[in-house]
Amino acid sequence: MSETALWERTLRLDDVHRHLLSRRGAVEVRPFDPDLPVFKVGGRMFATTIPSRTPPWLVVKCDPFHSELLRGTHAAVRPGYPMNKRHWITVILDGSVPKEEVRDWMDDSYALVASPTRRERAALEAELEGAG
Repeated sequence: MSETALWERTLRLDDVHRHLLSRRGAVEVRPFDPDLPVFKVGGRMFATTIPSRTPPWLVVKCDPFHSELLRGTHAAVRPGYPMNKRHWITVILDGSVPKEEVRDWMDDSYALVASPTRRERAALEAELEGAG
């Protein structure tokens, strides 16, 4: 692949951050290190980037079955550093994975975290029953 073609396929870090923040309710915080952005929705983390790496890394939550499949398919997809290796993946933003796929993974991560857990759904249902 030519350098120009690779550049066109590569998501820049500012594009990644902009996309993550475009999700409804998403916020950026830096609780661990001023150089380590963490993206949350509803107080729960759904992504982080590691800009100090060259090329930069994106870490997103992923269904365990899907994460195994992605790691087996793409050399730029590795177990989630420093997260739970079963539920998170690290994507090396080197252009080897098409932008659209990386965006889909960011959206999937958001959806996994933004969706209420069974416990949260049960609490909401109980609250609604009590109000009715």
